[in-house]
Amino acid sequence: MGNTVRFGISLDEKLLENFDQLIEQKSYMNRSEAIRDLIRAALVEERCGAEDQEAVGTVTLVYNHHVRDLSDKLTEQQHSHHDQIVSSLHVHLDAHNCLEVLIIRGVVKDIKQIADELIGVKGVKHGKLVITTTGMDL
Repeated sequence: MGNTVRFGISLDEKLLENFDQLIEQKSYMNRSEAIRDLIRAALVEERCGAEDQEAVGTVTLVYNHHVRDLSDKLTEQQHSHHDQIVSSLHVHLDAHNCLEVLIIRGVVKDIKQIADELIGVKGVKHGKLVITTTGMDL
């Protein structure tokens, strides 16, 4: 981390009031930390928009494990991408439904493709991909 630089910004009073409420709701210690997080979030979003950017993603899947061959299909998909899938978590939500969270590392294009393949397996009730940077340049 480099030297800290101070700078000033001008905001509409109502916007600042709303921002201060948000800071309080999210338990930030001060405005500076909240602004740093906003800047980081914008940088992450920008960088993860590039298909060739190195990134990490989480894929969350909810599915009924009683659907015929669904668990086997998901496992097969995961094995075919064993180099990119670095971890998985499986949770039994109830007698029928499971939650699976996979951590995928690679370039954004590949992460999206793997996520689409998993989410698109017939029987998956809900799936979501969240991509972030590896944090190397933040």
